[in-house]
Order: sequence, then structure tokens, then C-alpha cells
Amino acid sequence: MRAPQPFRRDGLPGRVTIYEVGPRDGLQNEAAALPTAVKAEFIRRLVDAGLSVVEATSFVRPEWVPQLADAAELLALVERADGVRYPVLVPNERGLDRALDAGVDEIAVFASATESFARRNLNRSVAESVAMFAPVVGRALGAGVRVRGYLSMCFGDPWEGDVAVAQVVAVGTRLLEMGCDELSLGDTIGVGTPGHVTALLDALGAAGAGPDRLAVHFHDTYGQALANTVAALQWGVTVVDASAGGIGGCPYAGSATGNLATEDLVWLLHGLGIDTGVDLDRLVDTSVWMAGHLGRPSPSRVVQALGAVAGRG
Repeated sequence: MRAPQPFRRDGLPGRVTIYEVGPRDGLQNEAAALPTAVKAEFIRRLVDAGLSVVEATSFVRPEWVPQLADAAELLALVERADGVRYPVLVPNERGLDRALDAGVDEIAVFASATESFARRNLNRSVAESVAMFAPVVGRALGAGVRVRGYLSMCFGDPWEGDVAVAQVVAVGTRLLEMGCDELSLGDTIGVGTPGHVTALLDALGAAGAGPDRLAVHFHDTYGQALANTVAALQWGVTVVDASAGGIGGCPYAGSATGNLATEDLVWLLHGLGIDTGVDLDRLVDTSVWMAGHLGRPSPSRVVQALGAVAGRG
């Protein structure tokens, strides 16, 4: 089979936007940096496969994430297609300055719901990190730049264990009140389950954060990413983060495995009769191509299955 047989289910959205994070969240975790031209080609291929949001890179200090030290050079190579968004991650005002100089029109900031991860990732408390983002968000909005807020450790923390729903809501709503257009809820170590997803979304909804302001970002450490995605769709979420070929994880959380693979997500969504605008064959070809540059096979089940069928694996 080359595609799933679609069966619509009541209560699910007709279209879902896939927020592709492979070029940033995926490649930042590689042991070695890929050539800038390869990254630019990766982005081009993802767009050619029909992805309308491709997070291109991150303007962090090179010593923090050397794999993405070429952010400005990369964006200069990327030919931006009409109707496609190319957001970038920025950690602070200096990162914002560099991003604006590169001509970006969409950024993301990255916060934590837990103190332990905030200290390890940003060397600040949760409150201090949120305060650091306030001028970044304010200046970006003033420049007409769209802002997304990532919130990590929403479902569990390797150092603190369980994370209270109320704790996630408190930090998440602060990011939205600050001016973030969208809040992406991250299951950084992949411990969430569908009931937990629904409970968190219910709590955020009760706090005034509707489905039009929320996205989900699942890792598949315990094999729950697709089940959690269905729970989010049933709640009304229509933006789902994923990484082509399932590359990427989290360098600050030792137990984290790869992101939800975009191909696996597309197979699920198309099987539910949900439109994504993505050409699955082209996407699989892209991930097989990238796997060759990374020197290892893709962990995506769909890439493995379709790649083998076509003799591409």
C-alpha cells in the first residue's frame, strides 16, 4: 500500500497544519553539523513535499548549539516560497537582533514548565526565563513578527517527576498573555498519555486558551505520540509539531527519544480523512535522502515501510 484508506470520524478537524521542526529541532541534536547547502536543500525538499510551516534554524550562540551556527548563512540560501512560513527559534534579545537582520517574519521562544529544566536549558528560573522573553516578544511584535511560545516538560520531567497541570497552565498562560500567538505544548520526555493530554487541554481551555492558540509537540519515547495526537485533535487542536523522518530529541533530557515522525503523523491524518497538503511519497523520499546524509536509517515506521516497498531504504 502507498497510502492509508481514509475513514472520516466525527468531531475531528478537516485540516491540520503540520509544524515541521526537522531542520531545527532535528538537526540540532546531530553529533556533527551538516553542510549549510544540505540544510537548505532539506528545507527546499520539505516545502516541495507540501509542508507549509518549516522551522528553519535557531539563532542561539554557536557554542551552545554548534550544529546551527550557520543560521544567517542558511537563511540567505533558502528561497522562500509563497505561502510558506519559515520560523526560527531565538533565545534572547541578541538572538532576535540576528534573526531580524536575517529578515525573518516569525520567531519562537522556548520556555520550561519546570524549574529543573529551566536551570539546565536557560540557566535561569522559570520566572527569570519568562521575564527574559518579555522584551523579545514585545520587540518582535512591534516589528510585525509573529511569535510562537514553546513550553517544554508539560507532561513530566526527568529530574522532578510528575508535573502538575496547574503548573503548566500558569506558565503557558503567561506566555500567551505576553503576546505569543501560539503555545506549543511539549512532551519533552514522551511520558504523556491521551487522558493526560485531554486534562491539560481542558485546564488551558478553562483558563481562556482555546484550540486556535494551542499546538502539540510529542516525543515518542513510550510509543504514545500518535495516540496523544488523536486526543489533541478530538479536543480541537489543529496544529501538530513533527520532524521529518523522526529525527531529533532533546539534548538536555537524557531519556528523550526522537520527535514524532512527520510521515507517521501524515499516515494517521490521511487515514482519518484529514487534509494536510502533504505529498507523502515526496516526504518519504526526502527523509530517505536525509538519512543518507546522517549515515543511519530513519526511525519512522512509515519511512521504513514505504522506503522498503520502493527500494529506497
